[in-house]
Amino acid sequence: MKPTVDLRLYAILDPALLGGRDPVACARAAVAGGCTLLQLRDKRYAARPVIDLARRLNDVLRPAGVPLVVDDRVDVALAAGAAGVHLGREDMAPEDARRILGPQAIVGVTAHRPEEVDGVVAGIADYVGIGPVFATRSKDPGDPPIGPEGLSRLVARLHRRLPGFPVVAIAGIDEENASSVIAAGAQGIAVISALFSAPDIEAAAGRLRRIVDAALALRRDQP
Repeated sequence: MKPTVDLRLYAILDPALLGGRDPVACARAAVAGGCTLLQLRDKRYAARPVIDLARRLNDVLRPAGVPLVVDDRVDVALAAGAAGVHLGREDMAPEDARRILGPQAIVGVTAHRPEEVDGVVAGIADYVGIGPVFATRSKDPGDPPIGPEGLSRLVARLHRRLPGFPVVAIAGIDEENASSVIAAGAQGIAVISALFSAPDIEAAAGRLRRIVDAALALRRDQP
């Protein structure tokens, strides 16, 4: 059975940005606080240590019903039994990843520009991450921030062609601006620093999740 893709609080875990903390313990805290989907972003070239970490993360996430996706690495996702992958513009083509991983896998893609939004194919991709919404030091996206207004335009462009297609907002999102990206049309937020740089990851996850849930409820109530 294909895992449910719940984008509300999409945690991106990069071991290089954890300040020496144990990635598995950090993931466990994020899940306890309300994380709904977790991406492993590990840029080590060697596959074996990344596969090992993905397997250990799966041991924590699977019983909690939180899917694990692997950034870039289709080989790691397949070997580790992860729920799927997230692919950027320089990674494997989404249709190739779908062919390798099969119909039950989660395949996410990133879109920064209108032409990339236009290239999203339902049935190949399960969700799209749109951004960078705000400036971030966690990763150089190669494009300037689009702000909530730019996010709203790209979401509207996508939904004219694919109504209701799942969107997660990416880059620079924190407790101060999370509600603005939900108001702009995203179904959830992808966060790195706002979660994993916090002294108390579980508490930070709880606050972010409450902000997102409240913003989604407000959007549903609007005519």
